[in-house]
Amino acid sequence: MTAPIDAHVRLDTHPTHPSAVTAVLTGTQVHVAHLSLEAADWTVIADNVLVLVRIDHEEPYWAKDTAQHLSDEGITVEITPRLQKAMDEEWTWANYPMSWCTRSEIREISNEAQKIHDDIRHGQLLIHAHAHDGHTTVAVGTYLSRNGKSVYLHGEDHLRQVADTFDSPAQALLAFEKAHAAEMRPGPAPLTDTERAAIEASSVFDVTTAKSEPSCPEPETVPVYLADVGDHDALLDTFLDAHGEFEKWRTWSDETTHAIHESQTLRIERVHEAPAHETAWTVAAYETPVSDRMWVLTATGATPAPVLQDLLTHLADGDGWDTAIGAPVDEKMVTLATQPLSDAGWKHTVDGRWIRWTSPDGAAGVQFDAFTAQYPSQNLATWTVWAGPDRDRPTWSVTASAHTPSSLLADLSEALAHETGTRQAQPGRGHKARLTTTPTAPFPTATTAQPSRFR
Repeated sequence: MTAPIDAHVRLDTHPTHPSAVTAVLTGTQVHVAHLSLEAADWTVIADNVLVLVRIDHEEPYWAKDTAQHLSDEGITVEITPRLQKAMDEEWTWANYPMSWCTRSEIREISNEAQKIHDDIRHGQLLIHAHAHDGHTTVAVGTYLSRNGKSVYLHGEDHLRQVADTFDSPAQALLAFEKAHAAEMRPGPAPLTDTERAAIEASSVFDVTTAKSEPSCPEPETVPVYLADVGDHDALLDTFLDAHGEFEKWRTWSDETTHAIHESQTLRIERVHEAPAHETAWTVAAYETPVSDRMWVLTATGATPAPVLQDLLTHLADGDGWDTAIGAPVDEKMVTLATQPLSDAGWKHTVDGRWIRWTSPDGAAGVQFDAFTAQYPSQNLATWTVWAGPDRDRPTWSVTASAHTPSSLLADLSEALAHETGTRQAQPGRGHKARLTTTPTAPFPTATTAQPSRFR
């Protein structure tokens, strides 16, 4: 029986790159694990620290394969829970151009693209020229080994393929110039966003144990609209894990994730790195998978996690997607949507076209725009929920179009009026509630859109 090797490999997710994987090596025989990892295309970034970063976002899959090989060699492998979760995840490329391919075939295609990328990066494939053919990037190059074979490359990132081969560089360049003379440029094409992100992930980062921070005060309980932002990505992951009727779709970059209901009539978009004041979530409902939107709701990046949790819970219940889009927004619908606020004593005011409900402490509000409600087919921002110094300088906001279901808005109002969350206490910051009760004003007789990244 082979004696175990005194080497321990701890695999974890990369601290900044969403799909890359890091390996930290310890033990008296780390060189054995080192050689195995480098042979599997892991990159050394510090003493006994390596990273696996790919342009096809399949790092967890290949890290799992690496872990199995290391274990077979007698090396101890530790996989962190968050990486294990990524390894177990099955995701689908959104709008993959070769829709007939199985998931295994897609992985094979992207692995070939990865090899081309690595050959270029390591100087084994010299790119003579590139061009844009109207759809994607094409290039011509020659391998410095492999008997000097020249190749015509088509596509970018995980879709790049060898489309043709030539016996010599001269033959390849003549053919390339004939096809792309007008667009032909010398040398390789500029790096794509994916390639740039991969290079950044391969740079050295601090792997030392963080110094212990001073103990933080206990979180304080606050109204839900003042709660901390929390981890939006973890919130989405938990939602998808609990609701199999929603399928996760990844776009061409790591910036955005879509969660689409099995009916194809409800779609959730999450923009991962959106600034606090910009749209980070978009929810859109459709009458049929190919029809125009019935309604749309957006939330900014600083929206408290408990507010989003309530929203996702309502969507999972499947209540009210097929709202009657032909019906006008009337007093009954507005009253139903805001009754929890009125019952909780939120101040009710009317200012021309705007009807507002403001929390007793003045730190949050809900606004209804009676003017945009008259044009529901345009999906303008008829409802605005905000919290912060004032509605013109909100810390976070949620907008909703006219036909957003009253039941969803009522649930949101109920949460704002009665639910609490936690906020990390900070020195000098306190929440002072001013309890008031204001009679509800009657609904008047007279009766800004936010863009989305997907339609």
